[in-house]
Amino acid sequence: MTTLWERLKFAVATDMDKVLAKREEKNPIALLNQYITEAEKQTETTGKWLDRQAQLTSTLEKELAEASKMLEKRQSQFELASASGESDLSDFAEMEVAAYSNRVAELKMSINDNLAELTRLEHRYEEMKHKVKDMKVKQLQLMGKENATRAHYQMDKVLSPELVAERIGSYDDMASYIKRLGSKVEEDYERSAMERRLEALEKNSANQQEIV
Repeated sequence: MTTLWERLKFAVATDMDKVLAKREEKNPIALLNQYITEAEKQTETTGKWLDRQAQLTSTLEKELAEASKMLEKRQSQFELASASGESDLSDFAEMEVAAYSNRVAELKMSINDNLAELTRLEHRYEEMKHKVKDMKVKQLQLMGKENATRAHYQMDKVLSPELVAERIGSYDDMASYIKRLGSKVEEDYERSAMERRLEALEKNSANQQEIV
């Protein structure tokens, strides 16, 4: 079980690399949606592994309880057989005590290892759930940026059509404009905002010069 998380991380990384390679040129929101879907599937699968790990620990604990009970019984029988001078029964009981003692020790070790592994897996599982939640927040942020970009585009068509023609081209190019959202959307929007301010500054300066 010690490599369970490493195998999971490798599987997730491999799947995500394939998805990213195929969809890197597509709309970043569609890409993120696909990424979230895959991450949710992996998280659900991991949750099932954690349930199984807990069930295995519970089964080991039942085995330990049974072995401990038999150990106590054989110890009592060994003492009784020894006191009664029943050497053959005493030897058998002593052998049983040794077997159950070893089993109890091994089960205790296995339970401790399983509990430690379960704790580590639970921590990583919580990290996965937080990661998925963070991606969903990012999804909402990108949707907001896309919506704002579309709104600014529509407004610019009315308020500054010449800038739209220069910067965007025709309405048919809207898809490629939206496609550049992702990491570039803030930079694109800030640049367009700065361009409008510079143009406004130039017009104000020209007006002042004409007045003078």
